[in-house]
Amino acid sequence: MIHFLNVIKRYEETGDVLRNISFNLERGEMAFLTGHSGAGKSTLLRLIAVMERCTRGQIIVDDQDLSLVKESQLPFIRRKMGFIYQDYKLLNDRTVFDNVALPLIIAGYGHQEVNRRVRAALEKVSLQGKEKKFPLALSGGEQQRVGIARAVVNKPPIIIADEPTGNLDPELSAEIMNLFRQFQQVGVTILIATHDVSLISQLNQRVLKLVHGQLVVS
Repeated sequence: MIHFLNVIKRYEETGDVLRNISFNLERGEMAFLTGHSGAGKSTLLRLIAVMERCTRGQIIVDDQDLSLVKESQLPFIRRKMGFIYQDYKLLNDRTVFDNVALPLIIAGYGHQEVNRRVRAALEKVSLQGKEKKFPLALSGGEQQRVGIARAVVNKPPIIIADEPTGNLDPELSAEIMNLFRQFQQVGVTILIATHDVSLISQLNQRVLKLVHGQLVVS
């Protein structure tokens, strides 16, 4: 599902941020991406999302070579991925329903299908009845679950999460991880960048560790 082969990412001002990264993440597999601050975790996630292009090497996502993807094709590639962030990135002037519906509206779904999918996604993350609330009226854990509902509402085969539990206490973090495991059980491929070593140790999942741009565990 996600394949890196000798991937290098180089910036003129800082040099190589990622050095000869190779790994395979298969369909339905969950993995944690760890490493010190500045190790290259966010850069690696941006390469998967084609927010940036690698300098060298090959990245295959869902059988597509990202180096061959044209700019006009990027929206279709990104629809295969759900993105979850530490700071939620919700629209505070829109309701919970509108935040979750946004990817479907952009993709051109009709009103009835949007309504059905949004309600199903909110039920999956236990937020039914919160559709008309605004994000700032919710707790941090609830806001993160809105972000997860938005990420999965169009049923992407891949979820990319960047420090999704960074602002949450241990109990809420465990709840979020339980949601990820539920998605994994239905075949979704999940890559989670995190510093939370204690959380990783509780889950029997693969760990990819970056040290100064090099993959030392895969």
